Amino acid sequence: MAPQSPSTPDRDHDAQLLAAARRLNRRRFLTVTGAAAALAFATNLPAAGTAAAAELDPRRITENPFTTGVASGDPLPSSVLLWTRLAPKLFEPGNGMPAKLVPVRWELSHDERFTRVVRRGTEIAHPEFNHTVHVEVKGLDADRPYYYRFRTGDWISPVGRTRTAPAGGARVGEMRLAVVSCQAYHDGYFTPYTHLAGEDVDAVFHLGDYLYEYAVTAVGGKRAYTDRRLPALFNRETVTLEDYRLRYALYKSDPDLMAAHAAHPFVVTWDDHETENNYAGGTPENDVPPEEFLVRRASAYRAYWENQPLRRPQRPTGPDMRLHRRLHWGRLAQFDVLDTRQYRTDQANGDGWKSPSPESTAESMTLPGMEQERWLTDGWKASRAQWNVVPQQVTFARRNNPDGSDTLSMDSWDGYPASRERLLAGAETAGVENLVVLTGDVHVAYALDIKRDPADPDSRTVGTEFVATSVASGADGAARPANHAAYLARNPHLKHYDGRRGYVKVTLDSGAARGDYRSVDYVTRPGAPLVQGPSLVSEAGNPGLTPA
Repeated sequence: MAPQSPSTPDRDHDAQLLAAARRLNRRRFLTVTGAAAALAFATNLPAAGTAAAAELDPRRITENPFTTGVASGDPLPSSVLLWTRLAPKLFEPGNGMPAKLVPVRWELSHDERFTRVVRRGTEIAHPEFNHTVHVEVKGLDADRPYYYRFRTGDWISPVGRTRTAPAGGARVGEMRLAVVSCQAYHDGYFTPYTHLAGEDVDAVFHLGDYLYEYAVTAVGGKRAYTDRRLPALFNRETVTLEDYRLRYALYKSDPDLMAAHAAHPFVVTWDDHETENNYAGGTPENDVPPEEFLVRRASAYRAYWENQPLRRPQRPTGPDMRLHRRLHWGRLAQFDVLDTRQYRTDQANGDGWKSPSPESTAESMTLPGMEQERWLTDGWKASRAQWNVVPQQVTFARRNNPDGSDTLSMDSWDGYPASRERLLAGAETAGVENLVVLTGDVHVAYALDIKRDPADPDSRTVGTEFVATSVASGADGAARPANHAAYLARNPHLKHYDGRRGYVKVTLDSGAARGDYRSVDYVTRPGAPLVQGPSLVSEAGNPGLTPA
């Protein structure tokens, strides 16, 4: 890891946080409840307004502060969430902003020229939240698009387009959404987002690995810049709050990603790399003291909330953040957004491909945590939606290893079979007929039938899983990876497999769920055209994928 930069307020916060954690007795720390641990940490990461009372005159901002664009998220029938960040010096600690409060005006309009403004107001950008802005606009009409923008001083942000969800009991003919995941900046350009920005979709579901903790070289890794150089502060792994904030600045400055955020509301959830590779709950990837890892987790979670279009209930407290939540699209769809990192038990036998063992098959093993399992199954019991959709992170359906062995991925649901069985039984008890799971993580595109007995390919099909490939992670892929034929042969419930970068567009209506796969042939240089992949359909009441 590269040498640390000189002391800054954010690094001082991290040091205070770690000191507080270390003052806890080791035994007490390992047994303390999440809420109590959160309370211990929260005292060292101040809330908005506690560290700065002075207000900056926005006219003193002499450089464009809207360098990471705008975003919106989590559409509700009468409300939208708008986001931006003030960062005139994008790649410097503090982003060129003084530690002062900054008033930011916002407008919401029926038209992109803002001749029919329906709401306007002022939100304070707090230095404690890295001058990010989260505006919850309420009292809006259901099921319609809106345009929005921000102003501070003499500067005006780019214009974003968002929308509200249909009313709760509304009969909706159709919903179109896109599924994305895994955008390693150092592996290539975010070209799929340019194409996604032009798609006609109601929302984008980002299912994790929005950023990676790994170092990014001066030339941007495999982007191989020849006309620019990135600062050395990116050429180290993210550990501190300042590290994570700067890494979001880098990622969110990507023009393709900014275009997609401006075009569509996002619904986000994390996987592992927003914090650290393959961590499980409070267990880090490497042999790091638990209190030190939870300090890192607190910093990562705080930076995640700051930089995503998330509402106030998702704001973290120390190392804890309730990210799982439920959204509706009229009577057509219920979305139960999962968090499969924060509450999981540690992977059995390590986090790679291993043979099942008494440890991995134990009833105590849980991927989303027992409380979240109950939350999901209770939500299914109460659902009146045509489609019950579960956006989450890691592959849900069985994946038999194409090498012919009995090994399974211990980091996916295959490594937590008891947890998966509880959910499948819960869906059956709740009478869920139209189950759709949306997945990221694996850097390839899959379309899978979900079997009632995952180990038996002849058992009843109870749902459909659409797995989105990565936006950039893994660099240039191939339409048919080397193990393509073997994978399909060992997994007859696998109906599509593609190793290129891209996304999947999912259309829901009263009769079917349709997945349209989109890809690009390369990301290590810009400008790849969009490739239209196959389309697969699962009929309502008759789960099982067939070509459209």
